[in-house]
Amino acid sequence: MSDKSHDQAHEDHTGPVKTPKQMLMLSFASFIIPVFIIIGLVYYVTSANKTAPGGDTERAVAERIQKVGMVEVRDANRPMKAGQEVYKAQCAACHDAGAAGAPKFADAGAWAPRLKTGYDALVNSVLKGKGAMGAQGGGDYSDLEIARAVAYLTSSAGGKFKEPEAPAAPAEKK
Repeated sequence: MSDKSHDQAHEDHTGPVKTPKQMLMLSFASFIIPVFIIIGLVYYVTSANKTAPGGDTERAVAERIQKVGMVEVRDANRPMKAGQEVYKAQCAACHDAGAAGAPKFADAGAWAPRLKTGYDALVNSVLKGKGAMGAQGGGDYSDLEIARAVAYLTSSAGGKFKEPEAPAAPAEKK
């Protein structure tokens, strides 16, 4: 075989890069071009005016920046509810059926150990929550109304707790 066929075979296996300068330019371009593409995409994504899902941006912004706590003014002049009324509205759903381990209404056996803890401990447990029962304080009823419901519920199971009275209205100053 001649030298010519050897050179031809060698040329068939070479790539498009012939010189070190070409290799340097190709390496430089392979890093720089993607960087400019990424910068362009970031600019495109961050510069567009976007609306919140649903389109109501003012309401969405107001929800995101609302305060954590809210003050609710209630009608202080409304009549206080009796224990039985509060029980039927707030407590009966679980205590009538015994749901989630709640002692049933008028079940003296289930209520006996609880009655031994005392009225104040029971009211505290109801207001702050205990076990599966969520805190009842701060809801639709005042703490006094919740305490009345506790007295009503425990009296059905043999408790001798007196239903608390509403505080006397302060006398008007002249």
